[in-house]
Amino acid sequence: MGTSPGYSGQKVRIAFAMDCCDREIMGHIATTGGITGDMVRDLMASSMEYRFGKADSLPNPIEWLSDNGSAYTANETISFARLMGFKPCTTPYYSPESNGMAESFVKTFKRDYVYMHDLPDAISVMEQLPFWFEDYNENHPHKGLKMLSPREFRRKEAKLETCPV
Repeated sequence: MGTSPGYSGQKVRIAFAMDCCDREIMGHIATTGGITGDMVRDLMASSMEYRFGKADSLPNPIEWLSDNGSAYTANETISFARLMGFKPCTTPYYSPESNGMAESFVKTFKRDYVYMHDLPDAISVMEQLPFWFEDYNENHPHKGLKMLSPREFRRKEAKLETCPV
């Protein structure tokens, strides 16, 4: 994360689950340590529940795209993902630009949230994250969504699907 006056410099590592259709951040994990496979599996489960409610598996296979970090490529994580109905996919090595949507989100999130706040320490950052993600999901316009926020886009799409005409 970025620095601001008085910031202790302690790093906060964040993993997030983004729906690539509507850009909504469905869940996140944050730590000042390393991101573990257990954390990634918890993120998968909570994201699935967020989007589909309580279920043992997804209604249809869905790709779970990640980088090649050990937490994402661990045998336990791959097995868990497949058990839930995810199709685990990873970006090519040394090619973060291959997941442009996630990279764009990180850039936007740092610019519009992290760098705009006084962040004296890692705890302050982690306390703000739920509010920042909520604001991003509800209010942040996206060019690819015709300048709607992720949730505005979902509401509009849901309304169109129920239209009898």
